Amino acid sequence: MATNQSVKNQLAKKNGNGGGNQPASPAQTIAVYLKKMGPEIEKALPKHMDADRMARIALTTIRTNPQLLECTVPSLMGAVMQAAQLGLEPGLIGHCYFVPFWNNKKKQREVQFIIGYKGMIDLARRSGHIESIYAHCVYENDEFEYELGLHPKLVHKPALKDRGKLQYVYAVAHFKDGGYQFEIMDIDTVEKIRKRSKAADNGPWVTDYEEMAKKTVLRRMWKYLPISVEVQQQAAQDETVRRDVSADPEPVYDDVIDITVQDSADEEEEQAQIEPEQKKQQDDKTVDDQELDDLFKQAENQ
Repeated sequence: MATNQSVKNQLAKKNGNGGGNQPASPAQTIAVYLKKMGPEIEKALPKHMDADRMARIALTTIRTNPQLLECTVPSLMGAVMQAAQLGLEPGLIGHCYFVPFWNNKKKQREVQFIIGYKGMIDLARRSGHIESIYAHCVYENDEFEYELGLHPKLVHKPALKDRGKLQYVYAVAHFKDGGYQFEIMDIDTVEKIRKRSKAADNGPWVTDYEEMAKKTVLRRMWKYLPISVEVQQQAAQDETVRRDVSADPEPVYDDVIDITVQDSADEEEEQAQIEPEQKKQQDDKTVDDQELDDLFKQAENQ
């Protein structure tokens, strides 16, 4: 894979700036890579999904989070390929998320791939043995009771108005053979799991807390579901980093920390040096359809 700088130089020359006075922006660099990866993305995607749509959604997701533009291009492309192979769309739909992290060992920012609640639901349904599967949050003013034992029972009647604070989250799966399974977690247990995550204070745990809480209880129930080995392996890609499109997904917990944490004076000094350049880049981060069209047209001509 070419380096970030080589692609930027190619774009500069294409635009008539052989001297490199106007180097390519990070978004242009990403657009070039996505366009070049088009055939590979198309091969990885399920038949009902479109490679061009996936590339556009990925580019929009990346451009709307300035910190993603600071990550290494290989890890960004690796996250896109993970989404494509699992047939999950990143961004607002909640299938999956691209979360930036600071890799303390390599001293660079990389992208963690996180499966969302809706993505987990989608993966579970692919087994063909599940009639329906869902999760709900329970608040302190809701009517809620459950029983285990020989005859398990779960009753949840949400309050119509002020529901109070979040107290529990539960998941239910109904199987096509008539059986069912449910799992319940209190909010303290959810919080303990969140705090162990490298994305505890960043990404979907901040922007979509309830969805992540529902995903957490769904993952707890996962081992009881009639799911194929293939789907189990797909779910295992949750909270991993792929450092290149051809690399295997790796867990982040051994060598990655949240980018919001500054570990040393050296890193703070480095951040101070790059902040002016980041601010300059952030001034041009707003994206619309015309900008996306222009970026992909430039990429097509490389």
